[in-house]
Amino acid sequence: MTNTLLLAAGSAFWFGILTSISPCPLATNIAAVSYISQDVEKPGRVIFSGLLYTAGRVVTYTVLGTILVTGFLAVFDVASFLQQRMNHTLGILLFLTGLVLLGIIPLPTFSTGFTHRASEKLATMGFIGTFFLGTLLALSFCPVSAALFFGSLIPLAMRFQSHIFLPSMFGIGTAFPVLVFALAFGYGSHAVASAFNWVSIMEKWFRRITGAIFVAVGTYYIYLYILTPFFSPTI
Repeated sequence: MTNTLLLAAGSAFWFGILTSISPCPLATNIAAVSYISQDVEKPGRVIFSGLLYTAGRVVTYTVLGTILVTGFLAVFDVASFLQQRMNHTLGILLFLTGLVLLGIIPLPTFSTGFTHRASEKLATMGFIGTFFLGTLLALSFCPVSAALFFGSLIPLAMRFQSHIFLPSMFGIGTAFPVLVFALAFGYGSHAVASAFNWVSIMEKWFRRITGAIFVAVGTYYIYLYILTPFFSPTI
């Protein structure tokens, strides 16, 4: 059970990283890196700002995850749902999320004008603004981030009845690249720009590989838990 939970934690962390480097969140994260690293000559302030930004994202996803997981599990009889319907639901959600990650199912995008204006306002508020910047950007869901959070993380957290640990691992994953890039500013903006270009290229492959895995696992779950019982003759 411990190894399985560790695997789930690693998956939640990877979902967070994939969310952070997806095209839409990456654009906002570049702005976050620029803001966090504005005192690059003071590494201590950069590290502290990065940790506050991480804390903002972790708290947001943990609270949101707690509300959703607790709410969903309160609606159903927990034991009955997890034993009889969780694998069915997980298979369908993984399959659909995989199609979204592969770009086969397009999702609508929303205007980020409010997020941009609010981010500029928070940039004038010092350390407290850094924390709430993490909170704001965590709530700025794009199609890919919404698919990963609602279609992958929440079902995973429900399966393990983990309304705090797994959402917090997701939050750490979403902030981890920002923290790394903020610290990398110490080596010069050119190096960071090159790193962002590399991440933009690799993100496509990371997303496609993850999407293909989701489709494969979702298809297997659908076959095993939905199609096989449906077509099997009853005795």
